[in-house]
Amino acid sequence: MAVSPGEKRIHQIFRISVILKGLHALIEIGGGLIFYLVSARTVLDWVNLMTRDELVEDPRDFIATHLLDAAQHLTGATQSSYAWYLVSHGVIKLVLVAGLLRERLIAYPLSLVALGGFILYQLYRYSYTHSIGLILLTLFDLVVIALVWHEWRLLRRHLPVQ
Repeated sequence: MAVSPGEKRIHQIFRISVILKGLHALIEIGGGLIFYLVSARTVLDWVNLMTRDELVEDPRDFIATHLLDAAQHLTGATQSSYAWYLVSHGVIKLVLVAGLLRERLIAYPLSLVALGGFILYQLYRYSYTHSIGLILLTLFDLVVIALVWHEWRLLRRHLPVQ
């Protein structure tokens, strides 16, 4: 099967984007596990330590003030909720990434559905937080969806006829 240089490039971009999704999934799982294992008080202490110098320099620093505010409002219930969300979200993505990298046909439509669901949730969260990070993550997810769709069509086209 001859593949054009353009298709090879798209496939390389697809693999890189899927690997990045996998790395993001590992970070989510790690963050979720930290939320499970570390108390809300300890999280607040860490955030205070990490943001102290920045807030002394600029008391209105966007990232530091938002991070500190989030840590101050962290309770046992919200911490548990965040932990569950991060771990489950990360595990789902990790399983899909493994399937995509192994070219398992079922992983493609499942990835499209899962990423679509994640996008809907991210847009819902954006309506409350107005976080530019959620918009950037959503745009990246849209690119990954397009690449997954393209790869799925290409893979199905080259399957042996049964």
